[in-house]
Amino acid sequence: MISLVGLFSREPKDPAFKENEKKFKEFKKLLKDKKYSEALKSGVEYVRKVPNHHDALFMVGSVYYLKNKYKTCISYLDKSLEIGEYDVDALLLKAYAHQKLGENKRAIQCCEKIQEVDSKNKSVLQLLEQLNL
Repeated sequence: MISLVGLFSREPKDPAFKENEKKFKEFKKLLKDKKYSEALKSGVEYVRKVPNHHDALFMVGSVYYLKNKYKTCISYLDKSLEIGEYDVDALLLKAYAHQKLGENKRAIQCCEKIQEVDSKNKSVLQLLEQLNL
């Protein structure tokens, strides 16, 4: 008889999983409380430990957008979009960041990608209108 003890354990294999989950919740709470400087520090630290967390990458990018650091915002959104290529929120925020940098062609590319999955997105239509298209 073969014993499969531990094979289907409910505990995650990563010993840091619980600690990381706790850090992510703290990060979200700081954002919710609009403590952006603290949230940014917490989020960047979290992303260093968990580099492929789609939501964390998006949220860190969002904080950089709020702090008018658009290039840094875009770099985090790009990492987020490597994981979720058609994330409408990430694409839209990236489009706005490109617009703020005067990179209208790149903003339009983001809008076009959104329209592939959501052709009637009102925010995209408004942004394209602002870009004079």
